[in-house]
Amino acid sequence: MIRAAPDHTIGIRTMRAGGGASPRPATTASASATVAMPPRRLLAGLRRSLLLLHGHRAAPPHPLGPGSGSPLLRPPPAHPFQLLLPRAMAGVAHPGAGVAAGSAEYEEVLGNLSSLITQKVRADTGNRGNQWELMAKYLQILELEEPIAQLKVVHVAGTKGKGSTCTFAASILRSCGLRTGLFTSPHLMDVRERFQLDGLDISEEKFIRYFWWCWNKLKDKTGDDIPMPAYFRFLALLAFKIFSDEKVDVAVLEVGLGGKYDATNVVKAPVVCGISSLGYDHMEILGNTLGEIAGEKAGILKKGVPAYTVPQPEEAMSVLKHRASELGVPLQVVQPLDPHQLDDQPLGLHGEHQYMNAGLAVALVNTWLQKQGHFDILHSKHSVILPDQFIKGLSSACLQGRAQIVPDPEVISEQNCSLVFYLDGAHSPESMEICARWFSHVTKKDEEQLGSLEQPHIGSNFRKILLFNCMSVRDPQRLLPCLIATCAQNGLHFDRALFVPNQSQYNKLGSHASPPSEREQIDLSWQLSLQGVWEGLLHSNKGLNGANSSSASSVFESLPLAIKWLRETAQQNQSTSFEVLVTGSLHLVGDVLRLLKK
Repeated sequence: MIRAAPDHTIGIRTMRAGGGASPRPATTASASATVAMPPRRLLAGLRRSLLLLHGHRAAPPHPLGPGSGSPLLRPPPAHPFQLLLPRAMAGVAHPGAGVAAGSAEYEEVLGNLSSLITQKVRADTGNRGNQWELMAKYLQILELEEPIAQLKVVHVAGTKGKGSTCTFAASILRSCGLRTGLFTSPHLMDVRERFQLDGLDISEEKFIRYFWWCWNKLKDKTGDDIPMPAYFRFLALLAFKIFSDEKVDVAVLEVGLGGKYDATNVVKAPVVCGISSLGYDHMEILGNTLGEIAGEKAGILKKGVPAYTVPQPEEAMSVLKHRASELGVPLQVVQPLDPHQLDDQPLGLHGEHQYMNAGLAVALVNTWLQKQGHFDILHSKHSVILPDQFIKGLSSACLQGRAQIVPDPEVISEQNCSLVFYLDGAHSPESMEICARWFSHVTKKDEEQLGSLEQPHIGSNFRKILLFNCMSVRDPQRLLPCLIATCAQNGLHFDRALFVPNQSQYNKLGSHASPPSEREQIDLSWQLSLQGVWEGLLHSNKGLNGANSSSASSVFESLPLAIKWLRETAQQNQSTSFEVLVTGSLHLVGDVLRLLKK
């Protein structure tokens, strides 16, 4: 039985004054190991590996340091929403604490990159195609026109699945023996994640060297008439420099936003283009209808370049086909990959929706290989089973923050891992529905697996927690109902929802700057509004969620405090497994991973 809090809110114990934990540094092995294993064996295998790593029960938490004598949590206000706000920040670990910082020069690089992040609101219509003609000038300054023309590019746009499609494609091509460059966004913990060479993040040394080469040339030639490129444009230019100088055989480019005016769209002659599933996202920039959004995405299609997409809503598909017809390009529609084609191997990225992305990746890679004359490893339409290189690439693909499972090594006993994070950066209604189905399915499988391995009384209690935030340009009235309804349809109900600000909002790129020390500087109005939406949904769907709606949610002042609270709750209730879904924002997912990998 879970120990009850003094106010008896859904049975999760509230932290007492002076009883908080100062988490000790955790290993990173668990996070990186989670992707390659199929869900049904995942928790048991990771639990065993973590036990071998630690060799004993997790050490008891250290108390908060001096000055923590005041109550950590405020009493629940009279308002039905519970607000968890600490009186003292002393002793609370911050994502940067305990992590070895990079070189001073690397920190300087990150500071310069941060200076390129504009303060414009995303919905500012001036951002749409804003000064697109400047990209040509930047290419001239960096002398990149010819190097880009020489790159053999796979270019992918879309609303959902474009990052996964690019990851699958690069992994297959790498398994075919080719030197790959992969440019994706956003990054979760370190900006170097956006630039992969042969499946690995670019080294700090190389990143610094290429950064200064581009930075210095641009600084010398920019001014009032030609400003420095904005953040994403600079990163795209940097990617082109890296991939050309590193002489990759193939560059796989994920569009950042939209397509027509995206910085990656300076590539005039890619080898093949793909458009993944389309839906409603970034509507403040791309348009309010699927047709308008599809028109922006179709901007990457080029005359004479083979183009592929997946089944789309009719409104979107008609726009894509019309644009392809104008260019004289046959737009081929790819169906989801048949699992039998993998010869009983699982996909490296979890979730049923990944078969759609894998199918698109296979079509893109097959066309790229054909156009480049690699006929010996093409997938024959007459063969049911994919070539070995394709299967290896699909099964070994890895992408953090998408359907990723990370047991917390801070909270593990000799018999059970009692705190497990399920991370997925879903941030649109469609992807939220997919995320909910994945979470419902995988937790059921994991619980069945644990039940078959453990003694009857161990792991028999499971509690589902939601850890959520989304950007203010998103509509929680569209995101949260999808999550609640889809989970309920699959028999899953959350015992509690936690709303937190992203920790990374206080940081430069990858730097370890601290959050504001003064309480009044921390604005929780957005998190309180998310909580209001959540509570309203529970009240309007009585019985749907099964939780005590008057105490089923909390707002935390910071992510480290929420993680700290979860760890203490799990440590105090080790006969219960806490399954935490982290979703709504890739930034939030990255912040959680950074904390868990300390």
